Amino acid sequence: MNLNIERSAFRTLVIGSSNKGKVNEFKTLLSNYPLLICAQPDGLDVEETGKDFIENARLKAIAAARYTGEIALADDSGLCVQALGGAPGVYSSRYASTDRERIARLLRELKNFSNRSAFFLAALCVSSPNGEVLLEVEGRCDGFIASEPKGNGGFGYDPIFKDKATGLTFSEMGINQKQKISHRALAFKALEPGLKKILNC
Repeated sequence: MNLNIERSAFRTLVIGSSNKGKVNEFKTLLSNYPLLICAQPDGLDVEETGKDFIENARLKAIAAARYTGEIALADDSGLCVQALGGAPGVYSSRYASTDRERIARLLRELKNFSNRSAFFLAALCVSSPNGEVLLEVEGRCDGFIASEPKGNGGFGYDPIFKDKATGLTFSEMGINQKQKISHRALAFKALEPGLKKILNC
C-alpha cells in the first residue's frame, strides 16, 4: 500500500477514540499537517485487553484502521499513582462511570496517604488499513495528585493532576501550555519524525 501523499493533498487520519476531548487535542497537535482528522465511527467498540498502555493503543489503532480503511492513530493513556501501586493505570477510564466519579474515587483512596506522587503515561500507535503497525511511542509526565480539583479546562483526571515542573493542574493550564508538557504532547513529539516519513510531509 502506498502511504505517501502529496504536500498539497489532504487525506484522512482516523483517531481511534470516541473521546471528544482527546480527538480535539490531536486535531490541535496535527493542525500543521495536510490531514482531515476525524474520530472513529460510532459503533466501533474495541475491548481493551492489553496488559499495558502500548498494547491497548495497538488494539485500538488496528481496529480503527481496518474498520475505516484509513490510516489510524490511537492512544492509550492513564494515570499511575505510586501509593496505589500504579493504579488506576490501564483501568483509568474504567475506574468509575464518569470523570467526576473517577476523581472522587481516586481522592477517596488516597485520603490516608502522604505520598501523592503520580505520572501520566501515553502510548501512541499508528496502523495502516491492513493492520500493520507503522509506529509506536510513549510519553510520560511526572507530577502529583492535588488534594482537590482545580481549574476549569481539560478532561479526565486533569483537575487533580499537578505537573511537577509548574505546580499547576492540567486543568489550570491553557491548552497551549498543556500541549508543550503533557504526556500526550511528549509522545506526539516522539511520533512526529516517523509520522512525517509516513505522510511524506
